[in-house]
Amino acid sequence: THYLFIVVVAVNSTLLTINAGDYIFYTDWAWTSFVVFSIAQSTMLVVGAIYYMLFTGVPGTATYYATIMTIYTWVAKGAWFGLEYPYDFVTVPVWIPSAMLLDLTYWATRRNKHAAIIVGGTLVGLSLPVFNMINLLLIADPLETAFKYPRPTLPPYMTPIEPQVGKFYNSPVALGSGAGAVLSVPIAALGAKLNT
Repeated sequence: THYLFIVVVAVNSTLLTINAGDYIFYTDWAWTSFVVFSIAQSTMLVVGAIYYMLFTGVPGTATYYATIMTIYTWVAKGAWFGLEYPYDFVTVPVWIPSAMLLDLTYWATRRNKHAAIIVGGTLVGLSLPVFNMINLLLIADPLETAFKYPRPTLPPYMTPIEPQVGKFYNSPVALGSGAGAVLSVPIAALGAKLNT
């Protein structure tokens, strides 16, 4: 039952995290929803990884958790590609480097869960938006993808009509990093409290 619980936590947390990142998972809304993605993903990564890591007590578990999510997302990317959508239609979020920082914090503080939550959560909130901004800069223009390949699952009122980039946020990285860092810590603390 111990190992079954670990598998169930990993699978369900992965699905929650991927769905929380639906804003950037599909590139047609990537830029205009970057702040929403940063908050959702940094929070979900920290909550799931902290819970998982404290359950096992092993540094490195957060990276393992992020790797599972990455593999799942690449499978989904392959499925969309198999439906003749372009390679850049689905962007795989960069979770692993931020999870490695969380593991490093847990290891460096001698498995201190409070340090992992406060320091590790802050590092995830600050780093994840930066890594994913770089990731988005390396793919095809999301707006071009949105106009050429609209998602069939989008309701008509959500289909892009005209470019909206730049109207909402002056600095997506700054806003996403700040909000992610601030929100990751208390929510991760709540997750750890539920774990005890």
